[in-house]
Amino acid sequence: MNISLTPIAFVSNARTAPTDDHWAAIPSEITLAAHVPDEAIASIGAFSHLEIIYWFDKVKNQDKVWSGRPRGNPAYPITGIFAQRKKDRPNALGLCTVELIELKARTLVVSRLDAIDGTPVLDIKPVFREFQPQGIIRQPEWVSDLMKQYW
Repeated sequence: MNISLTPIAFVSNARTAPTDDHWAAIPSEITLAAHVPDEAIASIGAFSHLEIIYWFDKVKNQDKVWSGRPRGNPAYPITGIFAQRKKDRPNALGLCTVELIELKARTLVVSRLDAIDGTPVLDIKPVFREFQPQGIIRQPEWVSDLMKQYW
């Protein structure tokens, strides 16, 4: 089976390398691709948060992994790729919930997007409270340690 996706937008920001930490300080602009009509983002300004699905286009096929210690840290357990959020994924898809700061014509200005300059965006979805997790979110202790400086 072949799956073909076409980017609907592209990220613009000051970060050109996929480093691990301090993403909150980097504002990003997501500008619609030329083939996407203006009405695709009609009423999006009514939402405070969006989910951005994007392509890790700079990850090379040989970089993809199935398991390992998050960030190579020997203090963390060997963890399967589907129990991590690293970029070296089998299908190189990224997902991030961002705050919509401003809507400027065909450009969304967002914060807390962990994608580098030029990243192709595959989809944009509004965050509905009703789709958010219900109850307590459980995660291993190492995750909080790993994320201390991420945002």
